[in-house]
Amino acid sequence: MSSPSEKTDARDNRWPAVLAVVAVVGLYTALPDSLAVGPRWLEGTIVIALLIPTIITHHRGRQDINQILGQSIAAVITLFMIWSLALLVFALPAHKEAPVTMLCSAAALWITNVIVFALWYWRLDGGGPHGRMASGKHEIGAFLFPQMTLEEGPAKDHWANWSPNFIDYFFLAFNTSTAFSPTDVPVLSRWAKVLTMTQASISLAVVVLLAGRAVNIL
Repeated sequence: MSSPSEKTDARDNRWPAVLAVVAVVGLYTALPDSLAVGPRWLEGTIVIALLIPTIITHHRGRQDINQILGQSIAAVITLFMIWSLALLVFALPAHKEAPVTMLCSAAALWITNVIVFALWYWRLDGGGPHGRMASGKHEIGAFLFPQMTLEEGPAKDHWANWSPNFIDYFFLAFNTSTAFSPTDVPVLSRWAKVLTMTQASISLAVVVLLAGRAVNIL
């Protein structure tokens, strides 16, 4: 019989993902006007307009529509992030903003990068959160989590009903942005390899910008 903790792991709690989306909106509104795409409220308005029906469709069991809306949210915040990053790259030589402001903006975009790709991994791996929850346990997916490689025995039995939730994908995305590659989670699918390479490239670009700006300040 599975323990309560295992049953909790198997159930994909969506509130961390919702909070992550809200955090991205907050980070975007904190950017200076020179790095914002249109009015500062534009991204937040679009995201909230998509987030509300996403929550409603989930509770009503319309998982097909929920998945489309969730991917749309990820696409919107990805577009705004890349656009703001491009504006940051062009703003550095012009010295339009104070050094501290530019450093804080780069840090905000780095954190956004982690959250954005965590959302993509969470939404796409194993048929998305609903697909993973419906299967009861996670044995096949785009990422090979350590729990999926355990051999028969007490450890395997303990994690028998395990399924990754948003925190697991956030951990994967954080490691990809800090180490510029996945660490304890090998990438299996081609689409996942493309996404992790893209995330690592964006993270590396932001880190290089931070380092270069720091050197200029010194």
